[in-house]
Order: sequence, then structure tokens, then C-alpha cells
Amino acid sequence: MFLKRIRVSLAAALVAVFIATSIGAPATGAPAQPSWAANATIYEVNIRQYTAAGTFKAFQGHLPRLKALGVKILWLMPIHPISVKNRKGTLGSYYSIADYQKVNPEFGTDADFQALVTAAHKAGFKIVLDWVANHTGWDNPWITDHPDWYTKNSAGNIVWPPGTDWTDVADLNFANREMRAAMIQSMKYWVPNLTSTASVPTSLGAFRPISGTKPLAL
Repeated sequence: MFLKRIRVSLAAALVAVFIATSIGAPATGAPAQPSWAANATIYEVNIRQYTAAGTFKAFQGHLPRLKALGVKILWLMPIHPISVKNRKGTLGSYYSIADYQKVNPEFGTDADFQALVTAAHKAGFKIVLDWVANHTGWDNPWITDHPDWYTKNSAGNIVWPPGTDWTDVADLNFANREMRAAMIQSMKYWVPNLTSTASVPTSLGAFRPISGTKPLAL
């Protein structure tokens, strides 16, 4: 199940790649690859498991070691709070997002994350956020405020992703334009507030920007 989630979330992570890297993709066709990404080593970071403390601060201290190993891009597994409702296990899944605009308090604060990003930039790293765009947790505020943003069954009830046993998440309906716009706004939050740049796609479709893309780097 974990590996299945990694594969599905990789599509969502590509959204973050487009948002968090220096690209100038045309409105149609494949996005251009940034020169610094060519043959770059990507290291997937599980903040909770990487250190005994499981925090942004603790991981920051390991940047020199990863730099020495030749890592160029840090792919951070989801950093958002994990939903409690319908949670699987004690800790829950990183892919059950309670709020797109907050950091998981287990990992630290916004300031801690900003410090990590700043330190990573100074060390020459690029950062990719694993963005879980497919679904949310069941206590995400979108569920209550915008139930129409979710996939529903014939009885009108919100469902988990069809064909899976991911009962801890609610499937988002990407046919809903308002939901897609809200997703973009959530992405925008991270760029101007927690990074040094502020350009993001202005349209989202099929998990990739289709217009308005501007150069930026996270």
C-alpha cells in the first residue's frame, strides 16, 4: 500500500516540481527541463524518520553530509498536518492532508521550515515538495466548507479514491474548477511566504500547469 501511494503521489509531486523549479514551460507540450536538473541526484527526505528527533531542525544539521554525497535536489515527503479522522494506525499517513497551508507540528514551525529552506539554498540544494493533490484527509476544512469539491457516489456521499483501500482520505474532483483554483492558491502560499520567490502557475490541469508559468525556484 505504501508503494502504491508513492507511485500515485509522484504525479502530484510533479506539480511541485513545476512550481518549485526554474522552468519556462509553454502552454502546450512537455515542460522544459531546467539545466540544473540534468543528471541531478534526487534524495527523498522523510523528515519524521530521518533523525531521532524527526524535525526540520534536526534534519537541517545533516545537509552537509547530503551535499558531500552529491545530492542536488531534496524531495521532501509531505510536510503538512496529518488528519485524525479515519486515520490508519497511530501516526497516520503523510498523504492524508489536514491542511495544505500548515506544517505538521510534529516537524516544527513555519519558521523552522523557512530556516531549513534557507539553509538548503545556501548549500546549493533545490527543494521539491511532495504535493498531495489527489485527495485530502477527512477533517480537512475543505470537506465541511466545500463538499462539492469531492468525488461522490450515487448516494451523494464523498468517497475515498476508487479502486483503493485508502479509507483515510477523501477523493478530490478535478472536474471542479473552484477546487483547482483553491489548490493553486494553496500552492501559492508556500512560494511567497516560505521561499524567496513568488511566481506560480495560474492554471492547473492534468496535474501540470497549462498557462501562466513563470521562472521560479524553491
